[in-house]
Parts: sequence; structure tokens; C-alpha cells
Amino acid sequence: MPVLAGDYFHSYSVVGLLAVVGVLFVAVAFGAGRLLRPVVPTPEKLLTYECGVDPVGEGWAHTQVRYYVYAFLYVIFAVDSIFLFPWATVFAAPGYGAATLVEMFIFLGFLAVGLLYAWKKGVLEWT
Repeated sequence: MPVLAGDYFHSYSVVGLLAVVGVLFVAVAFGAGRLLRPVVPTPEKLLTYECGVDPVGEGWAHTQVRYYVYAFLYVIFAVDSIFLFPWATVFAAPGYGAATLVEMFIFLGFLAVGLLYAWKKGVLEWT
């Protein structure tokens, strides 16, 4: 059964129409907010807001590297934990049990070695 070009492009026209409606909805919402909000600029409102503290001094602040290391370790282990979910579905399939179990233990071993390395380097100590 041949697929007609009209049917093919009809699917894309529905997606395009939905995208246009979405953009129009956002534009109307922002436009209405701009028209309806009160505009009363004061010197306090025009100051740079920094966590409730008046901005004093220079804008450069020193941040310790360990915060980035914690964030990086979190991202690594969060992304790696996502790989456990597909493994669990394949592990349940017939004929894949032993092979996927060995592969997952190798994968978890690499994670454990990385965590042990970070612990030995003192990265995980909060002082």
C-alpha cells in the first residue's frame, strides 16, 4: 500500500501547528504579564541582588575547588546509576543472566576503584 505524500506531510503539519500554538501561548503570556504588571522603579529595586546581601566590593569571589569536585563526583555516580536500569531489564531476559551479571560487576568494580581513589586522595573529607 503506497503512502501518499499528503498523508506524510499532514503528520508534520500537525506538529508544526502545535509548535506555533505553543510559541503563541508563551508570547501572549509574556505580553500580558508585561502589560498588566505595575512598574515602579526605585533605587533599591535597581540594585544588583546577591542573596539578600548588599553588593559591596569587587564582583570576583574565590570558590574552593572541592565544591566542583563534589559536584563532578555526584554527576559521575548519578549518570552511572542510570546504567543500572537497562541492565536490570536485560538481566531478566532469558539467556542473558550470567553474562550481564559479570558485566555489571565489572562496571561496579570500575566505580568502586574510582571512589576508592577519590577517598585515598582525601577528596571526600569535608573540613
